[in-house]
Amino acid sequence: MNSSSNQLVITCALVGAELTREIAPHLPLTPKEIAESGIQAVHAGASILHLHVRDSEGKPTLDEQIIREVIQKIRKEVDPILQVSTGGAIGDTEADRHRPLQCGAEMASLTTGSINFGNEVFLNPIPLVEGLAKEMLQKGIKPEIEVFDVSMLEQGIRLIEKGLIQPPAHFQFVLGVPGALAATERNLRFLVEGLPANSTWTIAAIGRHQFPIAELAMKMGGHVRVGMEDNIYLEKGTLAKSNAELVQKIVCMASEVGRPIATSKEAREILKCQASELS
Repeated sequence: MNSSSNQLVITCALVGAELTREIAPHLPLTPKEIAESGIQAVHAGASILHLHVRDSEGKPTLDEQIIREVIQKIRKEVDPILQVSTGGAIGDTEADRHRPLQCGAEMASLTTGSINFGNEVFLNPIPLVEGLAKEMLQKGIKPEIEVFDVSMLEQGIRLIEKGLIQPPAHFQFVLGVPGALAATERNLRFLVEGLPANSTWTIAAIGRHQFPIAELAMKMGGHVRVGMEDNIYLEKGTLAKSNAELVQKIVCMASEVGRPIATSKEAREILKCQASELS
């Protein structure tokens, strides 16, 4: 593994669409809070920020104005890869899920199949997935192929074969969601073995699995996502006070396994992702 590929790209998922302040008292909710949390995470070592936003009542929204406000605030201070979510929240309409792609981000999540998501169903029919992929291709937005189950890896490969995603592709394995693949070493190794040649990959493990699976991924040559969207604890019984604390823990773990941290510029080169001006 060369020095470039050995660098670790850290993604920080700042808020998500599920948590509330009652569960996570330090969760950022307003545009100012989300932006400040993202800026702190970048200073701690994150080179990608995965963005969800909330409305004035703290509820998840896909409102372009709020997304743009957060992006603008972040870009005034730091230059991470900004990755918008096209998954939104359970129940968002297909039309609304295209809205984040209008906000000038250079990367976006692309979930390639439907799954049970706790007691609900996260619907991603193929026409929606292909429509999002086409728009990303047209706008020069790098998709992150979200894999919650094995079929999503296969569908991501089909999108590449159909020319809707340009290689080298980037995948994220999301393990530990109730109703989807468990966060186990066996599952991670199986998924990595199925990747197309020259692909890059990141692991996002949920809850208590976040740090053990992240350590495994780092040793396997993958990249890592942390953040309050996925896990709110630094360790058992200890709530993280910020997203930056979660990033800092990964930075320390990376040092122990010999993975230098990629800057945003280096991450763009590793992932073949181009900086994008706010439209």
